Amino acid sequence: MRIALLGGTGDIGEGLALRWAYHTDHEVIVGSRDPDKARAKADEYETELSSRGRDVKVNGFTNEMAADRASVVVLAVPPYHVSDTVEAVSDSLSEGDVLVTPAAGMKRDDDGFHYHPPKAGSVTALVADAAPDDVPVVGAFHNLAAGRLADLDADLGIDTLLVADDEDAKETVRLLAEGIDGLRALDGGGLANAPEIEGITPLLINVARNNDGLHDLGIRFK
Repeated sequence: MRIALLGGTGDIGEGLALRWAYHTDHEVIVGSRDPDKARAKADEYETELSSRGRDVKVNGFTNEMAADRASVVVLAVPPYHVSDTVEAVSDSLSEGDVLVTPAAGMKRDDDGFHYHPPKAGSVTALVADAAPDDVPVVGAFHNLAAGRLADLDADLGIDTLLVADDEDAKETVRLLAEGIDGLRALDGGGLANAPEIEGITPLLINVARNNDGLHDLGIRFK
């Protein structure tokens, strides 16, 4: 399967790109608004993987070209860029593609980070509103520590929660998530449940900031 990571030059994009390229046989494509930046990052990922004995090709393109080449498209962009990114690539998406969003709206003040959803109620809902009608949206990977994900020496042992109204799309993303060693995907229900899941992200950041040894905090449900 081809997976496009739009904004794949950023933290969460890097972690997912490296993990999928290292642990699975899926083809990883890095997208960016700047094609030169995408290609440079793709080369960096290839070098890191090669140093670990994994010789795979990682391609870099503009976001539009990356989306056109993939059947699963991950919006690895900040929450305030998701609508513009979906709009920019909408003509590159086809019926049956799956759009994945890991973004969570947050704001910061002197006390820490706080959940700050858009008017749509969640970033996931914002993506669903912007996506073409025939392209299902799955919320996933919201609560993963980017540094831990990108460190291929780190054992994950953590969960990610999935929300979607399309069960087939949710199953596709579940299989992709569990292809990553140490990552378990749990069903969080429909898209209406996205606010509860997105709201965990600032909580984890606050706990990580205020407790020694918990910099790359994750969650595991038992």
